[in-house]
Amino acid sequence: MLTFRKAAILAVFALTLIFFFRSSHTSPPKFSIDTAEGAKTKDAGINRPKAMTTTAATTTTPSPVKATALPKSTSAKLSRPYPPPRVAQQEKSTNQQTLNNVENKPLRERLQYQFPYVPEDKFPAYIWQTWKFDPSSGQFGESLRPAEASWSELHPGFVHEVITDKTAVNLIKYLYASVPEVLDAYRSLPLPVLKADFFRYLILLARGGIYSDIDTTALKSVTDWIPEDIPRSTIGLVVGIEADPDRPDWHEWYSRRIQFCQWTIQAKPGHPVLRDVVATITEDTLRMKKLGILKSKKLDKTIVEFTGPAVWTDAVFSYMNNPEYYKIEKGGKNITWEAFTNIETSKKVGDVVVLPITSFSPGVGQMNAKEPDDPMAFVRHDFEGTWKSAAERMKMNL
Repeated sequence: MLTFRKAAILAVFALTLIFFFRSSHTSPPKFSIDTAEGAKTKDAGINRPKAMTTTAATTTTPSPVKATALPKSTSAKLSRPYPPPRVAQQEKSTNQQTLNNVENKPLRERLQYQFPYVPEDKFPAYIWQTWKFDPSSGQFGESLRPAEASWSELHPGFVHEVITDKTAVNLIKYLYASVPEVLDAYRSLPLPVLKADFFRYLILLARGGIYSDIDTTALKSVTDWIPEDIPRSTIGLVVGIEADPDRPDWHEWYSRRIQFCQWTIQAKPGHPVLRDVVATITEDTLRMKKLGILKSKKLDKTIVEFTGPAVWTDAVFSYMNNPEYYKIEKGGKNITWEAFTNIETSKKVGDVVVLPITSFSPGVGQMNAKEPDDPMAFVRHDFEGTWKSAAERMKMNL
């Protein structure tokens, strides 16, 4: 029979067991911000582009692969060991300028504010090309398909976009909504070749990655373009030599003694060279428009000087000799074509890597260019479609 005393003893025993099991059971872990977010650092360096749908464009535009870090003054207050999510454009400036102040700044400063350059960021995994038709169209052109496919085959995981003329307008309208004169200039250009030239600079300034003409064939992956001993965090721009004409009459065929090609470019978004060339073309376009000479037969510049390799080459050399970016010793010489003539391997100047003529122009049969099977041959340009040969284009004066 269960007496009161026995019942009391059993109750005490039961309570003791309950207390024992509750105190010995492991409680759920409580992660600090550092610990919880630290678990994400394994994926922080992986390029995983995500599509970003816009109402302004007729296509989905991929957002930058790697979020831009906050200014040091802001990020220092955070305990996160990885870059925080992308912030609004007006918060990126280290000066925290108001939108009204930015709108009154010169064009180059507004472009810098809108598209800041972060050298430590990775090169975005984008490949940009342009053509009159989308690859899914039957009008794309069978002769171009192998070249176009070579870029995807050698770059799995990259976002590869072939932008049509109609899509390009909407994309520029979206990307440069805060810099309306750039859109005005793009729309005002009277020739498709001018717009094609301008677009490559615009898309690389805003999004970065690789731009390459539709009639180029990728021979090697972009991972092979730069020697392994050069840290990618110290590079923001990769260009190749188009022409190195060591002959007395070089100026009759080319616009510059050393000329950098712009049919293939790799860049990080916001690079100062891209900013400069975009501003220069915009200013020239609007100037000619105001003068009433922005017409195919009235331009006061050749295509090469206006939007082509001449203005591109000038922007690269101007950057290399700008004391704002490069330390120039007192009495030192400027960097000129002499620094790159006859090079056979890559040459790094500041955050710019210059590739020899073989890299983007193999098999041209002149200027010491090697064949496409050479180890330094990365891209082959076939000069097909609407593009003229390099020599013909140099002489174009509209």
